Amino acid sequence: MNPLPSTESGNGEAPLLSKNKLKKLKRDQEWEANRAKRKGKRREKQIEKKQRKRAARQEAAPISPTKQIPVVENGQEKKIAEPKKSIGQEYTQLPLTLVLDCGFDDLMIDKELKSLGAQVTRCYSDNHKASLQAHLAISSFGGHLKERFDGLLGGQYHSWKNVRFLEGDFVQAANQAKEWMKGEHGGKLAGAFALEDDSSQTSHAQSEAGEVVYLTSDSPDTLTELQPYSTYIIGGLVDRNRHKGVCYKKAIDRGMRTAKLPIGDYMQMTSRFVLATNHVVEIMLRWLELGDWGKAFLQVVPKRKGGVLKSKIQDPDDGAGGEHLAEENAEVKISNSKVEDEDAETLDEEYIS
Repeated sequence: MNPLPSTESGNGEAPLLSKNKLKKLKRDQEWEANRAKRKGKRREKQIEKKQRKRAARQEAAPISPTKQIPVVENGQEKKIAEPKKSIGQEYTQLPLTLVLDCGFDDLMIDKELKSLGAQVTRCYSDNHKASLQAHLAISSFGGHLKERFDGLLGGQYHSWKNVRFLEGDFVQAANQAKEWMKGEHGGKLAGAFALEDDSSQTSHAQSEAGEVVYLTSDSPDTLTELQPYSTYIIGGLVDRNRHKGVCYKKAIDRGMRTAKLPIGDYMQMTSRFVLATNHVVEIMLRWLELGDWGKAFLQVVPKRKGGVLKSKIQDPDDGAGGEHLAEENAEVKISNSKVEDEDAETLDEEYIS
């Protein structure tokens, strides 16, 4: 810790510091000195939280009789407990691809690149934990983002499942996605896609008709629903609104269709309709489960954006009942189970699995 400057100044040297400024300087120095200790405590709390959740799951799991298997040892037969098999997470793979376009490395400062790393990690975590999973790809994976994942994050992304890290851009990723969604492992129609006819002829026709859309809030077109056998590209850019319209222009220059999520059709917001990359991914995953944009937005959009569901337009024949329904809808507030305003380092540690 650097020594505090003296309150005395001699011979016209550095000006005197007031007692309040000295106290503030001392607090700042102590805060910096204890940074590693605070990070260690956060890590310990996260480990304890995971252990509590694991213990709760084990207690809730049904107890099954242990199977005994015969083993011959020294000429005598003995029975020992059969080793437990690891049970993987059950999920349904959907024929739909989400691509995170991370080709904006040169437009972000270090703090924004750190935030993008946390958002990419969270996108993977949300998709990995979802009961209905999309194919996930990270395009233009390189530069500072790759350095962060290989260095500070210890290359843990190499063990991630159902995600592809690609050096090529989003156009190349979209072309490859057509192959990922074909065949036995391409996915089946479930959730919001369950009403689709899953016959071989229909599935083949849909796979040929699947759309490729770059999602950007600057697009004049609105996405009304997600289509099976389609690829949706989300810009991985954290710029604090410095580079407006960059994703839209990039998509148009490559001749790609653009669209925005229908948040303006369902929500009244006190801020802009621009969402973080991980929020867009989570909203789409919720829609795949629910088939309802309004419910998806309510579950995901951060409370700090001050959004409420738009009141339904009253039909003159509805009378008082219509007014009551409008009042109820106006009072529905956004609920968000995610912890907001966490720093990027905490997000990186918490959501890597």
